[in-house]
Amino acid sequence: MKTDFGSLLGENSLIRAIHTSIKGRARYSVRGLHDSPALKKYLEFRLSKEESIFQVSANYLTGNVLILFQPDCSPNAIAWMLQNIVLDYKRGNKQLPPSTSPEFIQSKSITPVALSDTSINQWRSQLIPVATAFSALSLGTAILHNNGLDTSILLAIQKLHTPLLDQIMVGITSLGEPPLLFLTCLTWEAILLYRRRYLQATTFGMAAVGGISLNYLLKELFVRARPALWDYIINVNHYSFPSGHAMVSMVVYGCIGYSLSKEFPQWRSQIFTLTVILILAIGFSRLYLGVHWPSDVIAGYAVGLVWLIVCVVYEYLLTQKVV
Repeated sequence: MKTDFGSLLGENSLIRAIHTSIKGRARYSVRGLHDSPALKKYLEFRLSKEESIFQVSANYLTGNVLILFQPDCSPNAIAWMLQNIVLDYKRGNKQLPPSTSPEFIQSKSITPVALSDTSINQWRSQLIPVATAFSALSLGTAILHNNGLDTSILLAIQKLHTPLLDQIMVGITSLGEPPLLFLTCLTWEAILLYRRRYLQATTFGMAAVGGISLNYLLKELFVRARPALWDYIINVNHYSFPSGHAMVSMVVYGCIGYSLSKEFPQWRSQIFTLTVILILAIGFSRLYLGVHWPSDVIAGYAVGLVWLIVCVVYEYLLTQKVV
């Protein structure tokens, strides 16, 4: 739902509401925010001091501000608040106390460099679980391959086969097939471009193309043959290691899930859970159908996770003007 604040804030309003359909959440377009990192930091700083606001994210690349606020507070009130803050910024904050003036933001206690260093430290702490997951996946791949467990696991999974489950797994594995993945990538890229999320669109394109290219190169490097323990019910080609379905689904669906979690932070845990379930289901379908060794799938997850994190961190650093 779009709300016209022109009559409320005047025809020359600096604020335009874009999305206010979800209670307690609204996105606004702020005139002057585009290509202005200083205004971004000032907006986030001022709004973070408001008790009615839970979270704020200003994007100087799109000129939009996403705000999560108390449900009893109206989007109109938030728009007025934004309008006043932007006007204060444009007036040079002469009427504001020193603690909230732009000069304070540039002081040693909260300089852009300090903010970047803090953000980088936060990212480092968040990357520890990712590094742990990659190490565990890599170790699991080595253990499975070196101890001959690949065959045993596939034969155990074969005992689960039923005609109905066969059809379900074929449907799940199709979500990682090149035609559907290509259509998914094209659709998501179009959505990002339509909404003028140019940085996210660039990152997603880099993630998808880079993930597919890296998987092809690794397959050509290892030239591992696919399992031949029973007849396939789907057509497969190319080499087995690492699993392209596992690796590319990790990158593509992981990147989409990351973008959605930023767009809808109040549903972050649900989005994360559904994304993980989808990625794991695609990988398991490859084992169920007998077209990949377990070590292929685990290795695909490991490499895909690393490439996904590289792309996400790169986008974040660009947003913060660190690179």
